[in-house]
This record gives sequence, C-alpha cells and structure tokens, in this order.
Amino acid sequence: MAFMNLTNYLQILDRSWRSHNGQTLSIFLSIRHDHAKFKNYQIEDPDNIVTKFLPAPIDELVIYHLKCLYAISVEDFLNAYQLQSNLLQAFTKILQSQKDENWSLPLMYTLCSDLRLIAQQAEQQRVGVSEKPGEYLEKAAESLMVCFRICAADNRADDRDTKRRGMMGLVNQLFKVYFRINKLHLCKPLIRAIESSPFKESFSLSQQITYRYFVGRKAMFDSDYKAADKYLSYAFENCHRLSRKNKRLILIYLVPVKMLLGYIPSRTVLEKYDVLEFSDLVQAVCQGNLKMFDEIMEKHETFFIGSGIYLIVDKLKIIAYRNLFKKVYLILNTHQIPVEALQTALEFLDQDVDLDETQCIVANLINEGKIKGYISHQHRKVVVSKQNPFPSLTTT
Repeated sequence: MAFMNLTNYLQILDRSWRSHNGQTLSIFLSIRHDHAKFKNYQIEDPDNIVTKFLPAPIDELVIYHLKCLYAISVEDFLNAYQLQSNLLQAFTKILQSQKDENWSLPLMYTLCSDLRLIAQQAEQQRVGVSEKPGEYLEKAAESLMVCFRICAADNRADDRDTKRRGMMGLVNQLFKVYFRINKLHLCKPLIRAIESSPFKESFSLSQQITYRYFVGRKAMFDSDYKAADKYLSYAFENCHRLSRKNKRLILIYLVPVKMLLGYIPSRTVLEKYDVLEFSDLVQAVCQGNLKMFDEIMEKHETFFIGSGIYLIVDKLKIIAYRNLFKKVYLILNTHQIPVEALQTALEFLDQDVDLDETQCIVANLINEGKIKGYISHQHRKVVVSKQNPFPSLTTT
C-alpha cells in the first residue's frame, strides 16, 4: 500500500514552503512520520524528480531527506547519519538567513531530534577501533549547538517572532545527548541560558516538563537534593496522568531523592507506577534493617545501575543506620549509648564492622545532623542530646 504518490508529496512540501507552514514541513520531513515507512519515499537518487517540482533551497532539504530514508531502509545508519547531518547543515543556513521570522522552528526541532535518534543507531553500528564510543552523538550535539547559538543570538525587539523561543526544545535535545554520553558538565551553560531567558515560563508545558526532568536529574547527581526534589516534583505533577511510562521514569529518580530528604513514598504510588523495586527498600530503611537493605541492593542491582541511580540509592543506607541507632537508643533508654551496643546491633544485621568503623558511622550521622550529640572517645559512648536527639529527617 502506498501512502501517497511522490508528486503529491512534493506538491504538499512546495505549498508548505511558500506559505511558511513550518508545522507541516516538520511532519513531512521527519523520519518518524508514516511516509518514511513506504518504499516510494526511500529513494537512493531523488535529485532529478525533486528539482523538477521544488525550488531552492527547499529542494536540497528534501533530497537529503529522501536519501536518508533510503539509507535507513537498508539499515546503513552510518550513511543515514551523514545525510541527516548534511540536511541539518543545509537547514541551518536557511535558519540563519531568515530575519525577523521564526516560522521554521518546528522543522528545526524535528531535524535535530531525528539527527539524535539516527546518531544513536549509528553508535550501535559503528565499527573499527579508531572510532571512539559516543562519537556520533558528540557530532550530533555540535550540530544542535549551531542551531542553539543562532536562536540564542536573536535579540530582536519583537518577541513574537524571535528564534529564542526555540531554545528550550534544543536544550532538551542536547540534554538527551549529554546524559547518554555522560557529559553532564556541558548542561550547566544550557541551564544558565534558560534560567536567564525572558521566555522561561512561556515555553510549552511538555518542553518545561522535559527540561525540569533533566535539570532535576542533574541536581540529584550534584547532591543538591532539594533542587532535585523541586524540579522532579514539577515534572511528575505536571506530566499528563495518562503518560504512565513518563511518570514512572520520573519516579525512578524522584523516589530516592524524596527518601534522602526524609519523605517516605506510599506503596500505593509505587504499585500504581510499577516501581516496586523501592517497596522493600522503603521498609528496610524505615526499620533500620541493614541486612535487608544489602539484600535488596544486590537483588535489584541491575535495575539500579541501569537507571543510573545505584550510588544515590546506596546513600539511603546512612538513613537506615540512623533508624537502627534510634531503636538502640529507645531500647536502652539512655542518653549515653555505649558504642559496643551499636556495634552489636550492626553485627546482628550481618554488618562486618569493628568499634572504630562503628564510631566512624556515628560521626558521619552527627556531621550530617541526623543525630544530635557527640562521641566520648574516653568512655566509648555516644552522648546524644536530651532534646530531640534524632531530628526529623525532613529538617536535617
């Protein structure tokens, strides 16, 4: 079955170009649109027919697009990447030449996101020891940055037609690349550019959700958990309720952040979004059950590492220590807790620690404000405050 004949397709592109319809162009020049699946658009040498129907410079874009579809159809993603890169390069010249107008921004988003997706495929297909991992994605990011600079440099007085309205969409695409190749430090200037933008609150909701999701994740890796909570909570609360996959993805990062700040997620939420890997973890942390904690970390190691949160989740162990020591304090009912008693509790839960290591754990808890008190090394006791010795985690 054919989508539509090539002549009709080219006529649609011609009308869209002449009427400055960036939205329609973005659809019909996308590798993800229905037309891309059909053989009559997968053309190895489309130059003659395209130039017959389309004027410059739109003809060059369409030629690269159809050639790219052909390369994808034969699973030659290295060539497909080069063709899509050439397509974006040709478009960039057009974008730069368009003064006092921003109607082509939807097309820019599509071409940039398609380049990123093809780069991911090219990464899997690349061969030869000389090519380093992430090379195609890095090159794609450089192409995206060219578009970003053009948009950021557009300082015209009329805000409606400024290309700066395209900045957040590009930043989100760059975030996706930098997180994949683990170059989070490159996100910092992009965040600064958006935070200082007068359009910060006027970008589309979907773009703002994506932006805050990535900024929240970066804050989490920077150990700024309050900022991470703020951004990830916004993303979760504003993500459409039917977008269960996206809400689950946000929760994978939001749950450990919330727990590090002392908030315990409900089992109902964990069940609803299928993140039950955290369910037993919540129980282990709350009970101070370190043996259970270690077992869960081992059991769900693949999930935690795959999600990039293993080290963050492992930090929850300090809260489990705190909750265990609080139990010892309540059982002994004294403000002078023998370090040996804490060591015994740890050993009972299969923690291989000596007295010095136990004191080190206590010192960390005191330093982080999770225990109010001090260690009396002379008497080998932890002397805790008579007022609120174990402050609420949400206030530490």
